Amino acid sequence: MEPTAQAQTIDQIIEQLEAIIADAIKTDSRAGFFAALYHKVTCKVREGIQNGEFENPARMEQLDVIFANRYIAAYRSWQQKQPCSNSWQLAFGIFDKSSKLVLQHLLIGMNAHINLDLGVAVVEVARKLNQPLTEVHKDFNSINTILSALTYEVISELNQISPLLSLAGLHAQNNSILIQFALSNARDGAWCFAEDLFTRTGDDYPKQIASRDNDINKLGLGIVNPVGMLRFTVWIIHLFEKRDSSKITEILTTYKKTYLKVNQYPTDGVK
Repeated sequence: MEPTAQAQTIDQIIEQLEAIIADAIKTDSRAGFFAALYHKVTCKVREGIQNGEFENPARMEQLDVIFANRYIAAYRSWQQKQPCSNSWQLAFGIFDKSSKLVLQHLLIGMNAHINLDLGVAVVEVARKLNQPLTEVHKDFNSINTILSALTYEVISELNQISPLLSLAGLHAQNNSILIQFALSNARDGAWCFAEDLFTRTGDDYPKQIASRDNDINKLGLGIVNPVGMLRFTVWIIHLFEKRDSSKITEILTTYKKTYLKVNQYPTDGVK
């Protein structure tokens, strides 16, 4: 695959995510699962920027671009058999493991991207704009609000893919696994990490990122390899889960069709 230039705008981010999704559908790769979820989030961020929903739309776009580029760069490195963070290496390494649930693919991607990448992105945009970290906190919270709004849509799609997923406690209520993981533990930890990283300089800066990466990789191992009764539950759920990776990616990408249609024809009343 030819190298792709690093995205500079949110539109370019969306184009690159769509290229990953299209390639995953074409090759029947599980790489499309997280990319489809992330595409939903990024489209919602762009929609919010266009509608003036953020305190500083230009800063939000920069944050989104820096954030997304970390995932895309890691994925491209992995494709080219080049080094990437341990957290992403773990996430990409289960693409060829058919025994893993779709939910596990999503959670392991969120583990790397929220628990590691989000904190780095927040610090980088604050330093780039020469602003205190607290100035970016509202943007940080806005991304979490978007994740929250999309969670129920994703749960509905996952129920189409994996009809017994409720056995793992995943359902459309506030104690769903996905909500707990993405919007409580992960975001709180990401902000604490950002606060710590913001104080680091020189060689201490990359060392702190590497240390965080090791910790998040260990957390990811618990997602990939559950133990005890949860391991048995995952096995049962997997027996009844859809197997067609391309079809699963298409189900998870339904927001793409809606988003593009609404923005292409903003006055036609399509919802």
